[in-house]
Amino acid sequence: MILNPESEVLEELAKSILLAARTAPKAKGVDDIVTALLEKEDIEGLASEMERLADEKGSSFAFLKRDAANLRDAGAAILIGVKTSGAAGLDCGACGFKTCAEMLDQQKVEVEFRGPNCMLKYVDLGIAIGAAAAKAKDLCIDNRVMYSIGAAARTARLMDADVVFGIPLSITGKNIFFDRK
Repeated sequence: MILNPESEVLEELAKSILLAARTAPKAKGVDDIVTALLEKEDIEGLASEMERLADEKGSSFAFLKRDAANLRDAGAAILIGVKTSGAAGLDCGACGFKTCAEMLDQQKVEVEFRGPNCMLKYVDLGIAIGAAAAKAKDLCIDNRVMYSIGAAARTARLMDADVVFGIPLSITGKNIFFDRK
């Protein structure tokens, strides 16, 4: 008899969740999505980076420490980001610039994220994250999309992407990512 066998499959199911992000629709069919499955040793380093960021950014970012505890308690975690390869060429202005060429000519700002970027790339990222969260839900895996994990992944240079979000995953009797203090 194998007790609690569900805990043994979390990493394999996490790969299925990343598959949902990969196959999500992309603007003009250009796939700039970057994905990763964090290994156990990555999780501790990333949680420490989240705590460092909280101290650096001040009291309004104390939630990063709470999220670091959630990450440590997770059974697995994934990263989904976008490394833009250009702009959609629509000159839509949603990025804050009149033309795509003007936006691309801007010097990139490096903070937790790198930008400006084409707004449609951010939409692609949102759709990929939504597909991943939906797949996790379909698999009955507790999850929560977290800016904090992605910001720390970027500052720790864990993932080469312009914008990153993290999704911790958990298989327990109660979702550990909600009802938090």
